Amino acid sequence: MIDNNVFENKTAAYFTLGCKLNFAETSTIGKELAARGIRKVRTGETADICVINTCSVTELADKKCRQAIRRIQKQHPKALTIVTGCYAQLKPEEVAGIPGVDLVLGAEQKLDILQYLDGLDKKPESAIHTSPSKNIREFVPSCSTDDRTRHFLKVQDGCDYYCSFCTIPFARGRSRNGTIASMVGQAQEVARQGGKEIVLTGVNIGDFGKSTGETFIDLIRALDEVEGILRYRISSIEPNLITDEAIDFVANSKRFAPHFHIPLQSGSDAVLKLMRRHYDTALFRHKIECIKQALPQAFIGVDVIVGTRGETDEFFEEAYRFIESLDISQLHVFSYSERPGTQALKIDHTVDPKAKHARSKALLDLSDSKLHAFYDAHTGEKAEVLFEKARKGGLMHGFTANYIKVETPYDTALVNQSVPVRLLGWNEEKTALKVELI
Repeated sequence: MIDNNVFENKTAAYFTLGCKLNFAETSTIGKELAARGIRKVRTGETADICVINTCSVTELADKKCRQAIRRIQKQHPKALTIVTGCYAQLKPEEVAGIPGVDLVLGAEQKLDILQYLDGLDKKPESAIHTSPSKNIREFVPSCSTDDRTRHFLKVQDGCDYYCSFCTIPFARGRSRNGTIASMVGQAQEVARQGGKEIVLTGVNIGDFGKSTGETFIDLIRALDEVEGILRYRISSIEPNLITDEAIDFVANSKRFAPHFHIPLQSGSDAVLKLMRRHYDTALFRHKIECIKQALPQAFIGVDVIVGTRGETDEFFEEAYRFIESLDISQLHVFSYSERPGTQALKIDHTVDPKAKHARSKALLDLSDSKLHAFYDAHTGEKAEVLFEKARKGGLMHGFTANYIKVETPYDTALVNQSVPVRLLGWNEEKTALKVELI
């Protein structure tokens, strides 16, 4: 039993790397500690506890995590430093070996952090608490509450796909989820707190229902009925799991935004087979065409990996031509990196780093072209913009339902409000559209 007095007048700092799912879970950790009286550290203060929620999707992500841990140690030298997340789950000994790290918590331990804080008043020797991924079975609900406007609701965790390049199933365990009733309850709580937008997050959210016998389409139908929420966005969802029925529902729903994020990973069928993906380019094209037919104004973001083992020059050219032909809005481009324990390491052909860089640049240029064309196509139209709290150089930003970023002079009256605007031309940096309030 933990003595609550140990938490009196203590402060905590939180640092999150990686995906939106991590942000949701960090928020839940912060809420748990705040309930015990541990307040969030203020600017200029040094913290008593540092919680670092890490990512391990690439070798670069591991490197950034190590750099972040060392930087945070310098900023808060006397803090109890707790490292959790995917990097901690996959490489706990490596993390524990970083000077100053006190606790390493795996995927199953991160959301039960209080039981590991008995040594709050003293700096312990590094301790590791992780479980093998095959034993990670519990679904722990999480919903970020750091932003009054947009919240990230965790609806699913884990993955059963075991793509050849990916370590996420080893870091997060098998696919699992909470009940629809529990998700609706959390959405209702967001509405009570004044939140206007919810992003559905998870590792493989289209797989929702595996542990409860429910379905993703039933989930979004139920969430659509929650009063007070202005918009939902569906985060990354596998193309083989977003059904035509779900697309039609979004097109006719009250609250789901015309915004999809769909991982492609490669536009070459040969490479998709090497990746052990669950679809081919024909199915992917069908899904894009279905979305655009039902929702012509929809924003579609697409993930692509370049330089995977087996991606020859010919396969990349094939992939580029396929991606170029798609009616999509933006690419998220990642360079492949070797991940220990993955099946991709058995593929003979490797890609030179210079070739990876060139391929990445080619796709990033294509992405810029598609994004600018998408924005240009909507310039001059009327739209509803939900404005956010952040202030940057006297300006505030917001997003339309179809994810066009806009900016306008800061006005506190606009924060967390949905406002009708007319979309004007680009700002000087070409990062957002200027607007005229209507």
